[in-house]
Amino acid sequence: MPSYLYPLLTVVQVIAALSVIVLVLLQQGKGADMGSSFGSGSAGSLFGATGAANFFSRLTKWVAVLFFAATAGLAYLGNSSPDSATSQTSSGLMEGFQPQNPALPVAPAADIAVPAAPAETVVETPTELVPESEKTAESTQQ
Repeated sequence: MPSYLYPLLTVVQVIAALSVIVLVLLQQGKGADMGSSFGSGSAGSLFGATGAANFFSRLTKWVAVLFFAATAGLAYLGNSSPDSATSQTSSGLMEGFQPQNPALPVAPAADIAVPAAPAETVVETPTELVPESEKTAESTQQ
């Protein structure tokens, strides 16, 4: 494959994507035709009352076809051979990542015994911190 094909298809895809966005924004909605039926607006325009809608919708269709063709071409180039497109693009974001500190802790091995539930601990409150009213209530309950 020629080396200029990948950048050319990328430029065509970006231009087609921007063109589709602009063409969709230029088109009128379905409810906008009500005004032209009563004689206001685009009856004397360049494309006529309905000519602009047909022109923009057809142009949008063909630009979308061009966009999908460029996308299919880029997908084919990216997967066809290792020296066509992969040499021009990186394989992934984390492809050449080297950790800063390789001595980070790792997960424990599977053969280490892990307790099923934490052990129950009973916390005794010192008697000097308990108010006098609670001390008398505790002593009467016992």
